[in-house]
Amino acid sequence: MRTVRMPFIKSDYDKTWNKHCGFLDLSMEQFMTIQQALLMEQLDAISESPMARKFLGGRRYETVSQFLQSAPITTYEDYAAEFENGGAALLPEKPYVWAHTSHSSGFKKVPYTQQFYEQMLNSLMAAFILSCSRGRNQSSLTEGDRVLYNVAPSPYLSGILAHGASERFNLVPIIKPDSHDGMDFKEKIARGFELSLKDGLDILIAMTSVLVKMGNDFDRRTKKTKFSRRILQPGVMYRYLGALIKSKLEHRRIMPKDLWNLKAIIGWGIDTPIYREHIRKYWGHYPYEFHACTEAGIIAMQSWTRKDLTFVPDSNFYEFIPEAEWLKTRIDKSYQPKTVLLDQVEPGKLYELVITSYHRMPFIRYRLGHLVRITSLADKEAKIDLPQMVFEARADDLIDIAGFTRLSEKTLAQAIANSGIECEDWFVRKEQDNGRQMVNLYMEMNGGRSPAQVAGILDEELRKVDRFYSDLGSMMDNHPLNVTLLHPGTFKKYYEKQKQAGAQLHELKPPRMNAPDGVVREIVALNNGLN
Repeated sequence: MRTVRMPFIKSDYDKTWNKHCGFLDLSMEQFMTIQQALLMEQLDAISESPMARKFLGGRRYETVSQFLQSAPITTYEDYAAEFENGGAALLPEKPYVWAHTSHSSGFKKVPYTQQFYEQMLNSLMAAFILSCSRGRNQSSLTEGDRVLYNVAPSPYLSGILAHGASERFNLVPIIKPDSHDGMDFKEKIARGFELSLKDGLDILIAMTSVLVKMGNDFDRRTKKTKFSRRILQPGVMYRYLGALIKSKLEHRRIMPKDLWNLKAIIGWGIDTPIYREHIRKYWGHYPYEFHACTEAGIIAMQSWTRKDLTFVPDSNFYEFIPEAEWLKTRIDKSYQPKTVLLDQVEPGKLYELVITSYHRMPFIRYRLGHLVRITSLADKEAKIDLPQMVFEARADDLIDIAGFTRLSEKTLAQAIANSGIECEDWFVRKEQDNGRQMVNLYMEMNGGRSPAQVAGILDEELRKVDRFYSDLGSMMDNHPLNVTLLHPGTFKKYYEKQKQAGAQLHELKPPRMNAPDGVVREIVALNNGLN
């Protein structure tokens, strides 16, 4: 580490900016030229691998159009047997590292080539630079900035990226990733913030839900004007007193932003856009967001405006299944949907993402199951001449109601946030009651309202955020929302029981959408035990 801390971006024509963030200056024609050139390079590189022959039959393609017309669309099930058996010999290149992610049947395993791993780190550096930026060709990111990674451990994608950043970037992790991979996730978060109180913090990376919960916890603590002994230790006293003075001058309770003068917050999670204002209130910054997944790496990211996201051209080749085509696949699983490319998308329309890997990765016309909405064909404020997107939902998480609407986690989270109802956590699934289909929302919250009252409030909010849900009520007199209130401590009990049973990280909490019967029975039993 250098003794003099230098900024990463030093001028208007900085090579570091151009290398990592220059994609924001591309025209649509330039973007598509990069996409197609990398696709043809990839197809040539993998053509002799057993995995490519399985899907392409040994065929070599002269044009992108030929590939799109004849190559089949694939899903994870087409790769699962080879991946889960560690069949590296079938892959285009020996894996550099294997990543894991949750799946309906357990884990997905995904092999990363070294070239893909390096590309992900380049994109992650772009996110660091842009998160600390307020305009083109400038960033306050500095060598030696202190970063707290509140992320899942390796071999999850977030842990792999944290490891890579700690090794390659001239930034200082508050806790080295390899020193806390054995910790419980909650313990790791607590330890990270304890060290940050002592040593300071410049950049915070965490799930949005963690950031909001911490802000709420500060509220609860300060209402009682009681703080833990750790906060009052001599080494932390100076920071705490400064924060106390700030809060008193503004006639409010103490908040995290009073303790740390952060440069940036990098957040993720489907509810990130919903809780932007909450995070800014508690932490002093809007969260910077990028969209990523285990199979595709970093797909898209915000500019310095912190609004909608721009696709990264050298991560994967992108195709888009229009909503009407996607709906056909829900009816007929064998249907091969038609796709469009990025220069053919329309603003306001919903699409499912399809990727073909670059960098000798294995995926060929692979359905990610991510539904994205194209919000516009350019960002005029940032002078970006490329389509802008937001992540709407995971295709398999939607709850269809009478063919009128499909509720997503994002829609429900928005309704709950708008209602002002405070809850510890929630999950939802479609159920039947005496032949009537209903959407049962399980919520843990303190008393004060009956289930019917909460359902009425949320039904009204859902009408506001989803016009098709509103039509369901007004046209069909169908109000499908039912609320089951859980006693305080239910989710904590479930977490502790799962942890004691040796559950994986993704199994410690019930899935938000469409929780299986066994999970619901366990939650209900724990709730009844708290009577």
